[in-house]
Amino acid sequence: MSDIGNGRTGRADVVIVGGGSAGAVLASRLSEDPTRSVLLLEAGTAYGVDGYPEDLRDAAHVPANPEHEWGYTARGGAASPEIPVARAKVLGGCSAHNATVAMRARPSDVRDWQRHGLDDWTIDDVDEAFREMENTPDGDGAHHGRTGPFPVRHQRYDDLTTSLRGFIDATVAEGFPRVEDFNGPDPSGVGGYPVNVIDGVRQNTGLVYLTEDVRNRPNLKISGGVLVDRVLFHRRRAVGVLTASGAEIPAGEVILSSGTYASPAILLRSGVGPAADLADLGIDAMADLPVGQHLQDQPFYYNGYALRAQALDMRPAVGALLWTSSSEARGDELDIHIAVTHLLPARFSPTGGAIALSVAVVKPDSRGTLRLRSRDPREQPEIDCNFLAEGRDARRMLDGVKLARRIARNPTLAQFIELEIMPGDTVGDDQLADVIASNLASYGHPVATAPMGGPDDRWSVVDSHGAVKGIDGLRVVDASIMPVVPSVALNPTTIMIAERIAKAVYASEPGPSHRVVPVAPTA
Repeated sequence: MSDIGNGRTGRADVVIVGGGSAGAVLASRLSEDPTRSVLLLEAGTAYGVDGYPEDLRDAAHVPANPEHEWGYTARGGAASPEIPVARAKVLGGCSAHNATVAMRARPSDVRDWQRHGLDDWTIDDVDEAFREMENTPDGDGAHHGRTGPFPVRHQRYDDLTTSLRGFIDATVAEGFPRVEDFNGPDPSGVGGYPVNVIDGVRQNTGLVYLTEDVRNRPNLKISGGVLVDRVLFHRRRAVGVLTASGAEIPAGEVILSSGTYASPAILLRSGVGPAADLADLGIDAMADLPVGQHLQDQPFYYNGYALRAQALDMRPAVGALLWTSSSEARGDELDIHIAVTHLLPARFSPTGGAIALSVAVVKPDSRGTLRLRSRDPREQPEIDCNFLAEGRDARRMLDGVKLARRIARNPTLAQFIELEIMPGDTVGDDQLADVIASNLASYGHPVATAPMGGPDDRWSVVDSHGAVKGIDGLRVVDASIMPVVPSVALNPTTIMIAERIAKAVYASEPGPSHRVVPVAPTA
């Protein structure tokens, strides 16, 4: 049994709870100062750099095997009462099991955050943070970084499968422009995805931020298999955490980086949340804050097809995207994704090959909730995504699926398609809205269960640097603090948030933490 399991552990200057997309970044950055002791607690397995199993290394395996998942379920919407909402339980977090899409939040996404009193989250500062963390040979050097720890490779047309190329060609034939760089100034249109994949291996934060050199720092300890119950307080200051096994771990400061579902659950069990809800569970309120009251995720619908024999090549599995505006988009919103992948399991296809033209409303109006079912840290919280509750969301989703089907029927792509699997060729437009509502999924991008905001923002739980309001020594730094979901996959934006907060709050004068070989720009 570990020292933590026995309840014997020394006081760390900083305890980070959760080693995912944000937590691994924080552990790396904060331990750059050799005078600061850092303890990283991960509920899942803390694999070594060379120890990740194939389901986590293989970029085509999404999500991970059950042993690397929390197994969360949620209410999707009125007609989708229970859906899976995958979250990884492993060092590297969701960066270790996701679809590897490496797209940045847009300036309009940052402006959405600023409306919550976050004036210090400027577009220029966010762009600079993205460039500093990026390591890519692609794109204009004015917009991209060459020496950061986070590898990004933009998949080109010739890199893609037969049917993915067919999708791009068909979409262009339908009048949409090609995009060469989704992380450039104008991402509207169709093209290959940027991904954080090298030689087919998913580059999770446990690999690229927690390198061997970083893990060998004497002031950094990483402990896996540690489920945290709640935060411990002395008066109104966090002084450590209590694990589910009863071990008390003292700390000078606590940072929760357990993700959009687990971080708010820890806060609620700790007495930080809506006072009335806490009282119902017999939890004394330490701070009456709207934890879990503004959950936002992106609704998703799988428009799936069986591929013909001449188009059964299936790798890369994540390949192409149409990013566009709906007829009800506001301002410069790009609010619709048609994400085209081979992630629909081949067993669903009679031909053994499948392609999904999956549709998401990426700037939804609807908000959901997260609440505790009990005080037991081993029991899942009650998650309600509340998808399509707002009429504009339902209309945009319907229009997006109609567009996906139109593209699939364009002869340029249709030549590679045997039949429509979902919803099926017999489902007409008059039935489509009901079919979508009954078969919703999550795009896997939940945010805003502990949102950041300014002093006057009534939604906010934390300030612009993740500090929990009214509590000393406690921060939340992960996707849960985004007040509005960005119009992209969350992983790069979550890493960017951790980088910015680490630099703003904890920066010292460290030596280099990564051995980075600069990559030459692509001609």
